[in-house]
Amino acid sequence: MERIKKPEWLRVKAGVAKENAFVQSILNKFGLNTVCSEAACPNRAECYGRKTVTFMILGKTCTRGCTFCNVSKGIPEPVDENEPEHVAQAVKALDIRHAVITSVTRDDLPDGGAEHFAQVIEAIREETPDVTIEVLIPDFKGDLEALSKVAKAHPDIINHNVETVPSLYPEVRPQADYLRSLAVLKAVKDFDETIYTKSGIMVGLGEQPDEVSAVFTDLRNVRCDFLTIGQYLSPSKQHHPVVEYIHPDVFSSYQKEAYEKGFLYVASGPLVRSSYMAEQAMQSI
Repeated sequence: MERIKKPEWLRVKAGVAKENAFVQSILNKFGLNTVCSEAACPNRAECYGRKTVTFMILGKTCTRGCTFCNVSKGIPEPVDENEPEHVAQAVKALDIRHAVITSVTRDDLPDGGAEHFAQVIEAIREETPDVTIEVLIPDFKGDLEALSKVAKAHPDIINHNVETVPSLYPEVRPQADYLRSLAVLKAVKDFDETIYTKSGIMVGLGEQPDEVSAVFTDLRNVRCDFLTIGQYLSPSKQHHPVVEYIHPDVFSSYQKEAYEKGFLYVASGPLVRSSYMAEQAMQSI
């Protein structure tokens, strides 16, 4: 497929060099990864400029091969037992008020890394009790016992992205399952209805508007509270191509529709990512 030209509305904001350097120094000090860097997020400079990061735990090598994602695939690193403490110390050093933690998918681990997520949550709570915590989790292969470990640690938000519409899963998320992802979000509410749930979808991969609308309905049917909608940007020629650059007016229309379906907070725009300005969801309720 011929690559299409990126439109004007996808220009990214520059960050503050001094703040970017400070954030990187803290990450280096504690030996931490961020999805901002590993997934080549277009908002990294802006977020680092606000001293905001999304920590990526459990290494930086994923066991799955999603065609949209820039994170390295292959044999993952051993789990760093000191990582929970280091994340907590970095949250404190950066004076983060809303901590966002994600991970690579670790299908090689018996619980998919769920206990490690719980340990990170608990370490942050101990170091900075007033910080709100959001975790962006994999599906743990649908293992509800593993998922319960994360829920019992009681983060403020559990996010699990459906990423795209069901018809595109075979080519975009071949090792994932749309209904399984919905089941994960439903199970969080079944475990603890006081935890807010969140999901995200990328557009521009070849989906149709009615398919996007159906995803909104499916997410609300499992009581998903927060939603992000962003433009897919292909990391390289080896990844799934951008089929269409969605106009900002369409993002506004999607946002309006999602609110009408009952979401408590919706971030929708070309440069929106699942963790971008994540603190705004908690501030809005």
